[in-house]
Amino acid sequence: MSLIRSITLCVLLGCSMTAAAVSTPEQLIGANCAGCHQDTANPDAPFSRMTNQRKTPEGWQMTLFRMQQVHGVQFIDPAEEMSPAEVKRVLVRHFADRNGLAPSETAPYRYILEQRLNTIEQHDNEQYAQMCARCHSGARVGLQRRTEQEWTHLVHFHLAQFPTTEYSMMGRDRDWIGIALNEMVPLLSEQFPMQSSAWDQWTQSPAIEFEGNWRVIGRMHEKGRYDGIMQVTAGEDRGYSVALQGQFENGESFEGTGQATVFTGYEWRATLSIDGVEYRQVFAAATDGTLSGRMFQTEHTELGLDFLAARNDGTARVMGVYPNYLRQGQEQNLTVIGTDMSGEIDLGADVEIIDRIASDSQRMVVRVKAAEQAMVGTRSLTVGATSAADALTVFDTIDRIQVLPEYAIGRVGDNGGSTPRRHALFDAIAWNAGPDGESGTADDVRVGIVPANWHVEPWDEQAERDEDVRFTGDMDTVSGRFSPGPAGPNPERKYGTNNAGNLKVVATVTDGVQTLNGEAHLIVTVQRWNNPPIP
Repeated sequence: MSLIRSITLCVLLGCSMTAAAVSTPEQLIGANCAGCHQDTANPDAPFSRMTNQRKTPEGWQMTLFRMQQVHGVQFIDPAEEMSPAEVKRVLVRHFADRNGLAPSETAPYRYILEQRLNTIEQHDNEQYAQMCARCHSGARVGLQRRTEQEWTHLVHFHLAQFPTTEYSMMGRDRDWIGIALNEMVPLLSEQFPMQSSAWDQWTQSPAIEFEGNWRVIGRMHEKGRYDGIMQVTAGEDRGYSVALQGQFENGESFEGTGQATVFTGYEWRATLSIDGVEYRQVFAAATDGTLSGRMFQTEHTELGLDFLAARNDGTARVMGVYPNYLRQGQEQNLTVIGTDMSGEIDLGADVEIIDRIASDSQRMVVRVKAAEQAMVGTRSLTVGATSAADALTVFDTIDRIQVLPEYAIGRVGDNGGSTPRRHALFDAIAWNAGPDGESGTADDVRVGIVPANWHVEPWDEQAERDEDVRFTGDMDTVSGRFSPGPAGPNPERKYGTNNAGNLKVVATVTDGVQTLNGEAHLIVTVQRWNNPPIP
């Protein structure tokens, strides 16, 4: 009899156990999962409900949460060594390590793990969008792998847990259960199969080393680019201590410390306190010695930093340059960030290095000038024998302004309630018309993020009649941050309704004698009460 089965039977029969007998994840599965999920008819795979699925750490966390909230699982350690929260952490890591997703499988959907919630999903299959992604993100489905039987179980679970599925919009107008079982299950089984070469290859990949010194760069809305150092120290139970410090391009410094855990060999998750604010890090590690992702406030996931880190392991890298655009005929300082850089800087034809202001292996500052006829477009930056593609854009004119995100949602909150307001953050992106001289075509050249003056207007006539600009919140004219109004009924509004509304966001950019505008759509709506790790 296998160890898991013997422990399972012991738990079910109530026999005594020693501390050593219940300390492994397999034994915790026997103690907490076997009562409902053990398949006695399949002794070779007694826990197939778990082993026939693969998910991200957040996916397994949501599964365990549902087991606790819906089915009353207590998550016990019979040896009474671990709390329920500690038991869940052990189980999540165990499942994610053994039944996770390969990096290439998560890559198309990492926006949802990184809480980039203004991403507009595009689905090739319209039926998939209607059957699956009308209630939650399509990325939630894409971050799972199941056998065909498990996809079938999931369909039945949906109707058992949410009986109104067949009667809500896009359910009552069709044979929902028939389509789900006969069309969607085969589609999902083919598109997101349990067995994949990507997962097989990843499980055979060399382990990634995390301990050490990491060079970091990124950008934070309102504060701009930053660079710094992240020190990672291995701790107990495969955890890590993290110390982060750096500086924004506006001169403001930041520093913080925290703890990290790595799942599936590459999924980095950490919690840090930075200047008294708690942040979460959701990164993916690559075998080339880099970490990338997003760091965001725990209470305000919309407020965060794009993040790229490279391990100082002796590899020469150019990680980035800022500012990352240069106008023809002008000169400016450029800051180049990397690891183990050495040698001369080269930006290609017609961009001259005038002065080398500061230089070390991780940070170089140079004064550059672009010739009047320098070729418009993106170009590589080379330092010695290493380079970064598309590091700098040379341009002559700004021909249009794009506001990103093009569609965003802000949410009212606070005002004595338990849910904070959710801000909406906008950037103005400058574009050059490109070789054909026609703005808005495929050969347009992206210049980059530029300063703008911001305001909001009514989106339509109804928004104007409802005075949405007055009641929905405030737009910071410099930063592009919209702060929604307080939650709850507003006695000043018609019918005492809340501070929801429909707005147009306008960015105005002055470039020499010309003024250009860009627009985006902003919906200000009510609180979102259900905030799962994967929406």
